[in-house]
Amino acid sequence: MRRLLALALVALAAAVPAAGAQARERAEVWAVGDAATPNDGARRLAAHIRAQRPDRFLYLGDVYEDGTAREFRLHYDPLYGSLARVTDPTPGNHEWANRFSGYYPYWRAKKGRRQPPWSSTTVAGWRILSLNSMADHGPGSRQLRWLRRELTRAPGDCRIAFSHVPRYSAGVYDDNPGMAPLWNALRGHARAFLGGHDHNLQRLRPARGITQYIAGAGGASRYAVDQSDPQLAWGLGGVFGALRIVLEPGLATFEFRDSRGRLLDRSRRSCSAED
Repeated sequence: MRRLLALALVALAAAVPAAGAQARERAEVWAVGDAATPNDGARRLAAHIRAQRPDRFLYLGDVYEDGTAREFRLHYDPLYGSLARVTDPTPGNHEWANRFSGYYPYWRAKKGRRQPPWSSTTVAGWRILSLNSMADHGPGSRQLRWLRRELTRAPGDCRIAFSHVPRYSAGVYDDNPGMAPLWNALRGHARAFLGGHDHNLQRLRPARGITQYIAGAGGASRYAVDQSDPQLAWGLGGVFGALRIVLEPGLATFEFRDSRGRLLDRSRRSCSAED
């Protein structure tokens, strides 16, 4: 009898996935940029994001005003420094000039290793690509060659890329043709591209299978959105907010949330792990 009971317990344990395995099949990711600035809006939003205990945090760039070591210590670290272990950053235009005294030393100290200029990681069946809109990304650049190699590592389009500067925008900065080499390389290999730079929230209509999301409303001065722009599917200015992404194998749910957690917009993108 005891032997039959033991066999039954073994079979049950094999049939029920371990908690770790279940966690890996679903992940909550938050993304925001233009957020490291000393004001109440930035602090409220950061507190909300920290309270969600995200599995991954994507910082879309810009530490104000100049990305110095002092500003990383005083402006970025109190807001998002506690998430360093799960953070994938990308530099913005505000910290690029001081990157060797601010951005790179800060991330080396927080992570205990050198922060690469571009990188990739896998989360819940999706490959997340941290690209660098401030470094050379034109034809023949090291970054573009790296991206093309990265895209050959696995078939399908279960990828989300991000950088500070977006490819498309219905905001103050308009479209960014200089980002075309990276965007074009991603066509057929990714489902979403995240950016900041414009201080608002935007979801654009899919272009060649990729949806551009902008989450630059992290706390800096807020910019308007051109609601008449035909490529805009949804957009909102004048608000502090971020992008919440729930990842599962084959499906990503994108939610724009304000600093109190209120849902502003929701969209979904499916993907295939096969060509």
